[in-house]
Amino acid sequence: MTVQVFTAVTGAGWESALVGALDRADHGVTVVRRCVDVSELLAAAGTGTGQAALLSADLRRLDGDAVARLSAAGVAVVGLVEPDDDRAADRLHAIGVVRVLPADAEPEVIARALRDAVAGGPPTGRDIADPRAALPARGLPEAPRERSAGSGRVVAVWGPTGAPGRTTVAVGLADEAARLDVPSLLVDADVYGGVVAQVLGLLDESPGLAGAARQAAAGTLDEAALARLAWAVRPKLGVLTGLARADRWPELRPHAVSAVLEEARRAAALTVVDCSFSLEEDEELSFDTAAPRRNGVTLTVLESADTVLCVSGADPVALQRSIRALGDLRDVLPAVEPVVVVNQVRRGPVPGDPRREIAGALERFTGREAAVFLPADRRATDAALAAGRTLAEVAPGSPLRTELRALAATLAGLPAPAAGRRPGLGRRAG
Repeated sequence: MTVQVFTAVTGAGWESALVGALDRADHGVTVVRRCVDVSELLAAAGTGTGQAALLSADLRRLDGDAVARLSAAGVAVVGLVEPDDDRAADRLHAIGVVRVLPADAEPEVIARALRDAVAGGPPTGRDIADPRAALPARGLPEAPRERSAGSGRVVAVWGPTGAPGRTTVAVGLADEAARLDVPSLLVDADVYGGVVAQVLGLLDESPGLAGAARQAAAGTLDEAALARLAWAVRPKLGVLTGLARADRWPELRPHAVSAVLEEARRAAALTVVDCSFSLEEDEELSFDTAAPRRNGVTLTVLESADTVLCVSGADPVALQRSIRALGDLRDVLPAVEPVVVVNQVRRGPVPGDPRREIAGALERFTGREAAVFLPADRRATDAALAAGRTLAEVAPGSPLRTELRALAATLAGLPAPAAGRRPGLGRRAG
């Protein structure tokens, strides 16, 4: 079977000779279109007439999002670089191109790489109209020049709409982990209105996560660049602020955010990500199936995290929202096993013993246990918000701070006080 190939090889004198050599029947590949830029290549990929793409590293506007869209369209990718250009090869690997060859390789070697790429993937298994196609591909062969994966843990703090206290929990966990001498990074990935910068009294116009995502998409993000983009709030704690305005959400693409999280694993022992609430797949109603997907970032974070905390409020309305949100999560990402954290627990909204009643309701309607209960401490949280400081700074004796510290220790793999030990903070089923 002949492999149908698109080429997008620019700025090279050897391009015409290479295309001619590849077009010979005995190589098993046929060049069906020679594209001049990424836009033309993506348009061609959307027609379904090609199975592989041969790209050069100097192709203008080639980034991780483009590679992800080619993968979602079922087009395998092989990269070409000038001989001995290690930097270009590293960049292609960083944006998701697994197979990279020198441009002076024999045509048969390049043709074999194209055939192997088609035989081996892309493995997304999702139609391009499916919002989950925006998620980075899993199961790709390891790139020869790929850096070793980081050993740090990623914790996603997620929950339903209605302000159950996701940001309060995320900030508290990252701050307490840093105070336990664990190098920590707090990331604001809320595409509907992140407020981590305001909560900590930071400048919300700093590049933050958007800047890191841009560098990741271009394949230039490394540990040093991540450190420059993150606020050093205190020793052991860095903060990647979120979007200053919610309408800037297209700046955060799922593939780029996934690359940022991988770099965060190398830079910090614990990365805490404040997520958006929405998992809706309304984008599949759009006529432009290649358009950016707003909720793709949240899905990416939840799928990438080692532990997902579902933060629920402790009143009947908040619990109903949490029950529905947990059902949505099960439908969209069935492999993710969230840890339920009930926040703002107090007497009044729930009759009787609030912990026992809430635990029973969650068990009955979701089949999940409430692993953690965080007490309401409105005076402490108000004081922290007014000062742009953390609970440890304004209310070190707060019972909420004590529980957050115990949870942070457990997530970081440190011994927790006996009263604060947490059961099974696992992530995935089976």
